[in-house]
Amino acid sequence: MAINISLKQFDRNDLFSQVERILLEESLPGNVIELEVTESVFSEDNNHHTPILRALRKLGIKVAIDDFGTGYSSLQRLKSLPIDNVKIDKCFVDNIEHDKNDAAIIKAIILLSETFNIELIAEGIETQEQADKLCELGCYNHQGFLYSKPLNAYHFEQWIMTFNEKYRVVATTNQQNKEDCP
Repeated sequence: MAINISLKQFDRNDLFSQVERILLEESLPGNVIELEVTESVFSEDNNHHTPILRALRKLGIKVAIDDFGTGYSSLQRLKSLPIDNVKIDKCFVDNIEHDKNDAAIIKAIILLSETFNIELIAEGIETQEQADKLCELGCYNHQGFLYSKPLNAYHFEQWIMTFNEKYRVVATTNQQNKEDCP
């Protein structure tokens, strides 16, 4: 589960203890949680947040930079940040199938993520053409209205059951097709 965290939550100085308490109360392993933070958390003025993120990662929690490419990115700092995932901002995805510059930026982000062994997800996918272009460039993890609008817990359960049923059918069909091949 991905949770957006704001600078205000960091500045309250109890983020680590809150997360640790919730994990214990709910008997959850840390690796089921991903905290999404904006690039501003890593600005020079906010260096004091990095130790908190490192401590959270020791609990198994994943850390993602949300809206990557729109803020305080520094390639020098990127290599040492305590992050697991980068989320490409929607502004680069919106015109990817028509704008060579956006495609080039996304390709560069893909190469950076591969170099630093950081997972990558593209945000704001609204059309199949955007999804296809991202796959062509090498970004296979997508998020956006093409797949689903935001859902409450009940509707998410319904959506995931339908998705799982559909995936089982596709997986079974693919397996049968493989077996039918000479």
